[in-house]
Amino acid sequence: MSTARAERLVNLVLALLSTRQYLTADRVRQIVPGYADVAGDEAFSRMFERDKAELRELGIPVETGRNSVFDAVEGYRIARRDYELGEIDLAPDEAAAVALAVRLWDSPELTGQAHGALVKLRAAGVEVDDQSATLVEPRVHTDPAFAPLLSAVRRGCVVRFDYRRGGSPERRARTVEPWGVVSWRARWYLVGHDRDRAAPRCFRLSRILGPVRTVGAAGAVRRPEDVNLLEFVAGPDGADDAGEAAPA
Repeated sequence: MSTARAERLVNLVLALLSTRQYLTADRVRQIVPGYADVAGDEAFSRMFERDKAELRELGIPVETGRNSVFDAVEGYRIARRDYELGEIDLAPDEAAAVALAVRLWDSPELTGQAHGALVKLRAAGVEVDDQSATLVEPRVHTDPAFAPLLSAVRRGCVVRFDYRRGGSPERRARTVEPWGVVSWRARWYLVGHDRDRAAPRCFRLSRILGPVRTVGAAGAVRRPEDVNLLEFVAGPDGADDAGEAAPA
């Protein structure tokens, strides 16, 4: 989605949330930034219909109705009762943990998601204890390979990358069916099926060199149900490409 379109959708949501009356399409065109520059009524109508469909697909309840029986044209609004989160009941330590999670990630991809969760909790009336969170300032460093590997795991894609063996400057290309990415003893590991060795392996992310590339179509990889990723990394079977214990 383009930045302009995303901004227009956000502005549309804010406009439809801010009114108790139904706004006609013409009124929306006048007050919502992003619509005024559209050339022609037909082009605006197509854009507005696409935007409404997009919001509904995202689960945002755009209502259609008339303000009175005398209105000839239908309008639109978003009812707050349907849009806002339901009641959330968190214990003080749970709320503090949420605030702490916002400070935990050192990855730009995850920082925005954590901040968004915090905003939603506050919007739902949950008191999040920021002061408790500032008592501890943990930072989890994520390697450059973290985001593409996490994406590949979610999509079920095979990955290929160059890997440096432990205690050696030598690098080798590895092809892996990724099962998951886990943290153990302040290090990040990829766990998966190593196609080159035809066996399960884990790889320390700090030893991955260069870009992580996906191979083939999404959905090709499925994690075995009986594999506990953290136990695999911590256990004797968790050998990385160097043949040594992964945590070493």
